[in-house]
Amino acid sequence: MGNPIYMRIFSFVLLLFVWQISSFLIQSDVLPSPKTVLSIFFNEMVNGEMLYHLGITLWRVILAFTIAMLLGTGLGIAMGSKKNVNIMLDGWHILLLNTPALVIIILCYVWFGLNEIAAITAVALNKIPNVLVTIREGTRAIDRKILQVADVFKVSYKKKFISFFLPQLYPFIMAAARGGISLIWKIVLVVELLGRSNGIGFKLNEFFNLFDIASIFAYTLSFVAVMIFVEYAIISPIERRLNKWRTI
Repeated sequence: MGNPIYMRIFSFVLLLFVWQISSFLIQSDVLPSPKTVLSIFFNEMVNGEMLYHLGITLWRVILAFTIAMLLGTGLGIAMGSKKNVNIMLDGWHILLLNTPALVIIILCYVWFGLNEIAAITAVALNKIPNVLVTIREGTRAIDRKILQVADVFKVSYKKKFISFFLPQLYPFIMAAARGGISLIWKIVLVVELLGRSNGIGFKLNEFFNLFDIASIFAYTLSFVAVMIFVEYAIISPIERRLNKWRTI
């Protein structure tokens, strides 16, 4: 088996090669060359325009992600632990889970106006059901015998929750987080496209109206780069650390 790093680099170089050849053969603004896209990317970075809009989008992603993870995790644990809570909330959960994201976004803008509260609420509401279902199933999969051992030794509820319950739930929390961050990115862009005057989604809509495909690629590259950084520099190390106890 080859070196994973070299294999990733090779696949990236291959993608650039295919992109360059396709752009050369098509000879159209529909598919700009990598050189053109990178030139726009660096120019927009240097003049601060891209950094400003990327920062706004990142702020919305972080805020909505935090709200969705906290509420989804809390509700998921409650529904997975208590049968009556699950019976009460399951219908609402299914309703929200199957409501199209676009409908939730439109309703939030209609109810709350074209403001940040509506934008963040719409994004969080679209993600909470996904987090909830993952955490609920994780809670149901908890090894109750471990918790019973803690009860035998009269471990306090707080310590039992932190030291015996949560570690078993970490893989499910990380799965919800990994899926959540990618989904929230996409929804934030739609929210910005429909009702905000800044952010990456707003700029993509602007470039779409101008048929500026190269700039669309450049701005897309900016948040894809951020997502890759988040995955490999933040989420993966946290996941390894949280699951370290499993190798003991």
